[in-house]
Amino acid sequence: MGSGYLILAGAIMLFSWIVSSRLKSKFEQYSKLQLRNGMSGAEIAEKMLVDNGIRDVRVISTPGQLTDHYNPADKTVNLSEVVYNERNAAAAAVAAHECGHAVQHAVGYEWLTMRSRLVPIVSVASNYVQWILLAGILMIRTFPGLLLIGIIIFAATTLFTIITLPVEYDASNRALAWLKNKNMLTQQEQAGAKDALKWAARTYVVAAIGSIATLLYYISIYSGSRRN
Repeated sequence: MGSGYLILAGAIMLFSWIVSSRLKSKFEQYSKLQLRNGMSGAEIAEKMLVDNGIRDVRVISTPGQLTDHYNPADKTVNLSEVVYNERNAAAAAVAAHECGHAVQHAVGYEWLTMRSRLVPIVSVASNYVQWILLAGILMIRTFPGLLLIGIIIFAATTLFTIITLPVEYDASNRALAWLKNKNMLTQQEQAGAKDALKWAARTYVVAAIGSIATLLYYISIYSGSRRN
């Protein structure tokens, strides 16, 4: 792949590790900050949905860690067991954030709609794009068009990571606004929830930057082959 790619990949992995480690430490810190209102993540989620007039979305527990997500297909807010059951600032932040996606779906938030349309394409593309790119580089002199095909497919996955940014930040903003307006948390708990969601959002920023940088790297290889 060349030294350029190795340096790029190493830098991206380093930044990703730093952000992920910081995120983990933040959630561990705010998992110790118990809510004064005594509500669990599940109860926080259910109340936020009701307060936003959403009554056709279920809040369910899902196995694993960091498995929290909103599924627009079956209208479920899926909370990991620790978020679903625990009663701390970290759980409140995650639960409200996932409900923020449910609110986006209910109001027809355009960025969420765009991302949802890309999911089937990205799901298929992610299984094959790296192999196509690798084959494209190996066959750059005999079949340069294969690398171009890989670049186009990879561009779709990069677009997905870019569109994800406003979706995730907006969901966090909706969550924090609701938590504050409804006086769900104390000032200290609110600050903890905000800090936790800030670091969670940065993981998506790192992913987008990494995808853009990698895309540009493959484009530079293709452009260089065309000049030679």
